[in-house]
Amino acid sequence: MNGSDYYIPAAAMAISLAFKLPALRHNWRDPLLRSVVALLTLAGAVFTFAAPPTIAAVNRWTGIVNVSAPLVYCLITAFSASCLVLMVNWRGGPAERTQGISRRWILGYGAVIVVLIVLFALGETPAERLRDFDTYYANTPYIGHMIALYLLAHLVAAVVMVVLCWRWSLQVRGWLRVGLVIIVIGYIFNLAYDGTKMTAVVARWSGHDLDGLSTYAAPPLASLGALISAMGFVVPLVCQRLSDHWQIWATYRRLGPLWHEVQISAPIGTPSVPMAWWSAAELRVIQRESDIHDGFLHLGPYFDKGLRDDAYDSAVAEGADEETARAVAEAAMVAAAVRARSADPDGMIIGGDEETVLDTSDGPRDLLRISHALRHSPVVQAVRRAVRV
Repeated sequence: MNGSDYYIPAAAMAISLAFKLPALRHNWRDPLLRSVVALLTLAGAVFTFAAPPTIAAVNRWTGIVNVSAPLVYCLITAFSASCLVLMVNWRGGPAERTQGISRRWILGYGAVIVVLIVLFALGETPAERLRDFDTYYANTPYIGHMIALYLLAHLVAAVVMVVLCWRWSLQVRGWLRVGLVIIVIGYIFNLAYDGTKMTAVVARWSGHDLDGLSTYAAPPLASLGALISAMGFVVPLVCQRLSDHWQIWATYRRLGPLWHEVQISAPIGTPSVPMAWWSAAELRVIQRESDIHDGFLHLGPYFDKGLRDDAYDSAVAEGADEETARAVAEAAMVAAAVRARSADPDGMIIGGDEETVLDTSDGPRDLLRISHALRHSPVVQAVRRAVRV
């Protein structure tokens, strides 16, 4: 892998981080958001400082041969801890419990980082190695222990993430499950990275040469695993947001028949509040529901309870369930009231029951059922024809 193979994923992490920073500034106390920012920061740092050009530059700037090795190992260890902490906060639970588990992971991996630095300080690495440090110094006192320790810490984190994500994926559905499965796939690549690295290092311990596994096979596995895992964290958040947005627009569209039906009941000179084209879908739905309820208020004197009861009986006779029959009855009463109001342009209350009101105790769902019945129910169409005659 050349420098661009490392810098491109690092740039992707930086772009993702840039989108998250404004949210962190406004809600920095959110542990889940802090965990996401920490993971993106550390992932970008790992790719940046593991690139051979950066390794050479850091060694040159510090004047310490191979100082990039413990730096990258410490970043990988910190990234492993951030993944575990993010998973703990993502799954949620009692605040004390999640904070306690997160604190233990941070302290444990923090101790590993301190030991890595100490082992490097005790060892000697006179020859600069940009790509094969792990295998070249596998048999060096203290340095070999440092290499084994960081691989072991990374392996533990990968195994725990696979187990946690897989178990959780069996308990949930939807986009969250998809994201967890993607994370599992990403960490399988990380396990493959650990396997190739450890195989090459153990081969060095036993006097054999399998350096190619560590130098050429392991880096692409790590890069691919990190990108897939990051995508697994992002997919549920993005797709769920898109799904919610789609549902809101679907609700707005499905309320259309009822909204158009009651518009005639609005008093002349009281138009609906105009909405800008960029207005949020949530606001549009709220306004449409408000317009519908205003229409109900003006149609109130024209509601006919007897007609509603007859429509309910007709819907039940046609095999509708309780919920559907009630919606059909309400829709029929609305349709008849609209035509009664049209026949009374001066607003004279003719033949209505002022105490009759629509049953919308189930909120927006009742409005959606009524709107659907207005367009599709044969009973409502029959009431329209009868009233027209």
